[in-house]
Amino acid sequence: MSNWFVIAKGADFQKFAEEFQISPILARIIRNREILTEEDYRKYLYGTRKDFYDPFLMKNMQEAVGLLQQTIEKHQKIRVIGDYDADGICSCYILYHGLRSLGADVDTEIPHRMKDGYGLNERLITEAKEAGIDLIITCDNGIAAKEQIELAGTLGIRTIITDHHEVPFEIGEDGKKKQILPCADAVIDPKQDGCRYPFKGICGAVVAWKFLQAAGAAEEVLNECLEPAAFATVCDVMELREENRILVKEGLKEMRHTKNVGLKALMDVCDISPEKLDVYHIGFILGPCMNATGRLESAKMALQLWQCEKREEAVILAAELKGLNDSRKEMTEFGVTEAIRIIEEGKTENGKQGREDKVLVLYLPECHESIAGIVAGRIRERYGRPVFVLTKSEDTVKGSGRSIEAYDMYAAISECKELFIKYGGHRMAAGLSLPEENVSLFRQYLNEHCQLREADFESKVLIDVPLPLSQMTEQLIGELKLLEPFGMGNSKPVFAQKDICVRRAFLLGKNKNVIRFQAMDEGGKFMEMVYFGDTAELKEFLIRRFGSKGDDIFYKETEGVQFSATYYPLIQEYRGKRTLQIVMTNYC
Repeated sequence: MSNWFVIAKGADFQKFAEEFQISPILARIIRNREILTEEDYRKYLYGTRKDFYDPFLMKNMQEAVGLLQQTIEKHQKIRVIGDYDADGICSCYILYHGLRSLGADVDTEIPHRMKDGYGLNERLITEAKEAGIDLIITCDNGIAAKEQIELAGTLGIRTIITDHHEVPFEIGEDGKKKQILPCADAVIDPKQDGCRYPFKGICGAVVAWKFLQAAGAAEEVLNECLEPAAFATVCDVMELREENRILVKEGLKEMRHTKNVGLKALMDVCDISPEKLDVYHIGFILGPCMNATGRLESAKMALQLWQCEKREEAVILAAELKGLNDSRKEMTEFGVTEAIRIIEEGKTENGKQGREDKVLVLYLPECHESIAGIVAGRIRERYGRPVFVLTKSEDTVKGSGRSIEAYDMYAAISECKELFIKYGGHRMAAGLSLPEENVSLFRQYLNEHCQLREADFESKVLIDVPLPLSQMTEQLIGELKLLEPFGMGNSKPVFAQKDICVRRAFLLGKNKNVIRFQAMDEGGKFMEMVYFGDTAELKEFLIRRFGSKGDDIFYKETEGVQFSATYYPLIQEYRGKRTLQIVMTNYC
């Protein structure tokens, strides 16, 4: 079920429209994205790199830069240790490339998802000691590695943590949260207490980029590293607002003319024209190829692609990444199918499981542990509930969770941390490992202590502007480009109209997964409306609501049926002809 709401945030839309030479409709849409003042509007519409925040606002940045400079001056060895996802890979590349430009003796290491698990471990620390490393710099990890950082200290290795994840905490006797920070020589994480950095929603790669900026890297190097920073921001699903939105906008400009041989090769094998690159391509095509290496092989392959200097080598690597991602897709479909079966049948090897659970904990022993998070995300979308997918590892059970807006997943698992061997994450996602005998206890605890209500499971459709189809103009559609890039936290505008008249419908595509409607506006003008969602479900809705009329429109032109829809407009160009197309996103 979904509830539709019109966003009604107040402002003098005419004033903002006149000030920035935009339509009142666009001014209203921008206000709906929590943009309040004239300065906010200016940064949203025309923000540049000059609007980036000072990296020295981050707590401990000065100390970290001083330690780095001292290490470089003494020609001591530095090792960058990242994570195996796209954010960690990009962070690693940023620090490796940037620190080398500053004259550092630096190498990189990324843990293996299957053999090492997430973040620092004792093997990585002891191997660093054996290699004569003087300074370890973490990126996109480290904030939860208290014991590993202590080990590094006892071995005489200094450490700088650069991370963006939530800081582990404990509840004191006074009932307040107390952060538990590793005893590193410097900790840079905007989420730590006392950090004055104004925007906390940056990814690990951006924290690394800021560190590089503070360390005095040349402008050319910072421009080159802006590309992976923007790439990681999209892949790690950071909100595209404030500084993130400007950074991704600027990063896309760089990537469309990239000199990075590896990135160009990946775009080529994925059949993406660089000049047309947008957030969608990064989030759903290129990013998954990068992530697939860390899931099925070694993330070092993706790091190697970023570092490639020869076209021939880059093309081979890029093709391997794409092949791995294709395999990952097949494995994901298997995992999703198995998860749905368990939920629908209402039982697992470790007890009952069904739709009645507010938090779904699914144990899939045969599912590849690297895709547990992806499967969890797909199940969350289908059932509208927080989901944990657990898989069988060599000697333990590992899992990933994906949450809904009303459920703080990290806080929930922190309350039963005694059940886990290891855990971490944030409000919307988490990872953990636990003994197999604790699986049922874990599910039981989460559901017994869950405060979610039925209303929390109902999806909300937020409408920016109720606007009849007849009032949608090419000029307004052109204006909408000022709102790009779209993504988490800056979604495409949602328009809506009640009682759209549909006279004819056509099922399209090899799998009949697209419906093209012949819709009519209030003035009797016909226009094309398309739907890319669950076509079978939509057809059932039409028949359920309109009886035989709802079925007839798929076979012949009729007098029409009327239903309400949310939509987004596009201009389609074909052989020099421009036509308005309406993309329907929801219906009722």
